[in-house]
Amino acid sequence: MTSIGGAASSGMVDWNLAVTTATRFVRPGPEVSRDEARAIVAELRRYAKESEEHVRAYTRMATEDVHDTPVLVVDRPGWVKANVEGFREILKPLLDKMQERRSGPGGAVLGAVGGKVTGVELGMLLSFMSSRVLGQYETFAPASRDLPAAPSGGRLLLVAPNIVHVERELEVDPHDFRLWVCLHEETHRTQFTAVPWLRDHLESEIQSFLAETDVDPSTFLERIREAAQSLAGGRPEGEEDDGGRSLVELVQSPAQREILARLTAVMSLLEGHADYVMDGVGPAVVPSVEEIREKFQQRRQKGASRLDMALRKLLGLDAKLRQYRDGERFVRAVVDEVGMDGFNRVWTSPNTLPTKAEIAKPAEWVARVHNKADGSHDAP
Repeated sequence: MTSIGGAASSGMVDWNLAVTTATRFVRPGPEVSRDEARAIVAELRRYAKESEEHVRAYTRMATEDVHDTPVLVVDRPGWVKANVEGFREILKPLLDKMQERRSGPGGAVLGAVGGKVTGVELGMLLSFMSSRVLGQYETFAPASRDLPAAPSGGRLLLVAPNIVHVERELEVDPHDFRLWVCLHEETHRTQFTAVPWLRDHLESEIQSFLAETDVDPSTFLERIREAAQSLAGGRPEGEEDDGGRSLVELVQSPAQREILARLTAVMSLLEGHADYVMDGVGPAVVPSVEEIREKFQQRRQKGASRLDMALRKLLGLDAKLRQYRDGERFVRAVVDEVGMDGFNRVWTSPNTLPTKAEIAKPAEWVARVHNKADGSHDAP
């Protein structure tokens, strides 16, 4: 494997150690024979390919460089490696900034030992998350020898053991479920390949958010440590659980809250659109889509243990579940009102993206975007 730690290994986070730790602690996937594994991988690749045409036809979104964006079927360690590379890329400005503050409060823990401790704890979190992700479009993925990406960044990951685990847990038709998952993830790939400005817009918003960050490094490490301790059941006996604090809550100045509101709206749009398309295409190509959707929704809502809920809060995963729900309602309401072509005006420019308030009140987006002449939209 190509080294992904490099010089950063001795800084805020030992990235190589994060990968090693996560790989060591990752849960084993469901038991499948070698032949079964080959068949599952081949089927997922075939369904990802089939999903391209289904999604393009349903959304009426023209994609130009979708074939430059690779589809990778990975196991849990493969997902970890891919995400560590993505995290390192997008968090570099923040970590560089925090590195410069090593002489300030908390500086003692930011040497080589601090980087290794953080690497171990980040690895523990990634090992936890690696068993829960079915698929993922990596928007900012850098290419490496083992993990190719599009020239402009981006790749689609399908986590085979997790897909098999969930289809068995839900007791649904495995072939239908695999295609259903591919439809969702292919929608994300279509969003970014059909809307050329979307990636740069998101990256700009994220970097603006990180540039506003003025968090004490020791506090940042403490929050990661809280997550790792929750994962290990490390909360002292009898200590009250406040539901966990999100890592994002650490770094919110007034300017950041504005940026975060815009990011939340965009992510709600993207996730909700993928859910809407997945269910819209489903009846025509996935015979058991109603059963799959019902069981999957129950699984999402039910959650799991108290530990699982605490980690969801800490990592912001509870917000992600709301994004699916709120975003899907927004897309459905707009399409019902102005049709798919009318909805697709959302992709015209950053100014036509919905605000966080408009996600909750789709009629306000319709009034703003459709009741004004082209070129005179108000910026969110």
